[in-house]
Amino acid sequence: MDTMSPSPAARRAAAIVRHLATTAAPVATSVGLSCCLGYVRPESSEPPAAFRPADLRRLLDGHNLAARDWLFRAMEESTLFCRQHAGLRGRAFASPEFNVSKEAQREATMRRVGYLARRGVFRGWLTEDGVEAELRTIALLDCIGIYDHSLAVKIGVHFFLWGSAIKFLGTKRHHDKWLLDTENYVIKGCFAMTELGHGSNVRGIETVATYDSKSREFIINTPCESAQKYWIGGAANHATHTIVFAQLHINGRNEGVHAFVAQIRDEDGNVLPNIDIADCGHKIGLNGVDNGRIWFHNIRVPRENLLNLVADVLPDGQYVSMINDPDQRFAAYLSPLTLGRVNIAVNAVYISKVGLAIAVRYGLSRRAFSVTPDGPEMLLLDYPSHQRRLLPLLAKVCLMSSAGNFMKKMYVKRTPEMSKAIHIYSSALKATLTWQNMITLQECREACGGQGLKTENRVGIFKAEFDVQSTFEGDNNVLMQQVSKALYAEFLAAQKKKKPFKGLGLEHLNGPSPVIPDNMTSSMLRSSKFQMDLFCLRERDLLNQFAEEVSHHLTQGKSREKALMLSYQLAEDLARAFTERTILQIFLEDEMNVPAGSLKEVLGLLRSLYVMVSIDESASFLRYGYLSRDSVAAVRKEVLKLCSELRPHALAVVSSFGIPDAFLSPLAFDWIEANALSSGSH
Repeated sequence: MDTMSPSPAARRAAAIVRHLATTAAPVATSVGLSCCLGYVRPESSEPPAAFRPADLRRLLDGHNLAARDWLFRAMEESTLFCRQHAGLRGRAFASPEFNVSKEAQREATMRRVGYLARRGVFRGWLTEDGVEAELRTIALLDCIGIYDHSLAVKIGVHFFLWGSAIKFLGTKRHHDKWLLDTENYVIKGCFAMTELGHGSNVRGIETVATYDSKSREFIINTPCESAQKYWIGGAANHATHTIVFAQLHINGRNEGVHAFVAQIRDEDGNVLPNIDIADCGHKIGLNGVDNGRIWFHNIRVPRENLLNLVADVLPDGQYVSMINDPDQRFAAYLSPLTLGRVNIAVNAVYISKVGLAIAVRYGLSRRAFSVTPDGPEMLLLDYPSHQRRLLPLLAKVCLMSSAGNFMKKMYVKRTPEMSKAIHIYSSALKATLTWQNMITLQECREACGGQGLKTENRVGIFKAEFDVQSTFEGDNNVLMQQVSKALYAEFLAAQKKKKPFKGLGLEHLNGPSPVIPDNMTSSMLRSSKFQMDLFCLRERDLLNQFAEEVSHHLTQGKSREKALMLSYQLAEDLARAFTERTILQIFLEDEMNVPAGSLKEVLGLLRSLYVMVSIDESASFLRYGYLSRDSVAAVRKEVLKLCSELRPHALAVVSSFGIPDAFLSPLAFDWIEANALSSGSH
């Protein structure tokens, strides 16, 4: 017998034979199929709410909850607003149709306006006075804005620009002639301030209104192409009347910008002689609003059409005004814009709430990857990184809700002495809240993955619809510069008069500068006193630095305006510091009014997360030395802890937003069924 070992070739051949014999053996067991994904409602998988969402809603909405719910139901009852979803049986969603032409969107907007008018939504919007009436009006506009930005803007231009100009810049003769017809939509108004060549710089507009004392008329003219009125909401198709802002010329003297009423269409919708109107065309969003351009070719309007609360022209051409200072007179003519800014800021908060409610609910039902090889996939919102993306935005929107309520209540209780403060607050919050809305929508869109791109899921289309908020009714950068200039003026006035600061929350400047400790513990970082001290320190120091830098440029011979322009970097940081301190201070006051319990604890988490993220996202705390590198690192770690602690409350917080299910989107519910082939949703 040959005892030699087999050759390498023989061993390989034997191995192949054994392998083939093994693979050819019959399979004794069947292969199990993996289960398909199923949708689980967050309400059935999340722990019970630690607090009553209705209690938080009362805090966040602030006023007129019953009126809001009435209007939501009214919209849900009409197919003009609400349509059954093909994929989700028994569910209807309130959202406009975007996959149609701009002409179709505009006509749909007008049909919805008509429906709301018939339901009595606008009753008293211009003809009833008082705090309660104004708050109810603002609350109803909040709800309309949640449904559709085009509808809110169309209504807002008619009531709060045209209507407010008639009401607050006009006198009894204007009220008697136009207010009731405006409220009943007998006439349709627009607001012709912006020109092709002048937007934020209203003083520089080029349209001219020349008084003719013989005929006792104003002759309104567009002298050049840059003077054409531009982006005028309602002008392209529907408006019958407009407020025209123009330079008033009397006997060769320019008395500055004034407001006039002019009819631009007849009862049949035909453009009147000596007026040209053109469409601004398709836009990235807001195509349900008919923005137009207007040229006036020496049209004549009666002397009585000058809105004359601020100033008047007597029949013989004599100019008279109750305000002698031209700057104050000009500011009075811009007053209708204030309510617009308030509404824009608040609307931005509500849209952020819609985006977050959708993204959080999706994150509580969508799974991806697993921690262990055979374990279940994890919910998106259980990932710390996903929490870091969404939960700080949740904290910010809650604090900004309080700021919006503060601003609304300040506006409806306004007095002439409050005008400056209202302008500063509305400018700061309009800019900050609309910028934050765009940041929030982008993060929510990404957090929803590809589903966020679908128009029916709302978040993606919101980005295009609300981008305009950053520049209309005041460019945000310009508004924030105005805030810094106003704070600088307050600083100079306090120094000159040797009196303490009063108003705008600046009283903290009268005391000693806060001292920030070096060693940061978690309890200290969450202390409301520490948080206010830090934000006040930043604001105090930046105001001093800004004043010093402007003073330095002045000593070098620069003009005041040039000195302010050259100091724009500090101006930006100061305006942000003022606004973030304001938002924190307002929320703290709301929080203190809540009794001890689980809701108060959650409010503390939201506040602390807002502060920690504001520090984490701003270079100013390190740049100017308010915090050390170690302290900033401690803040960064605290953000993650706070996100983890807020995570169990995420569903309860978004449920407290008071937004009906129909005003969210399919993605917030059974997104698998919504996309099923069998449903016909394709």
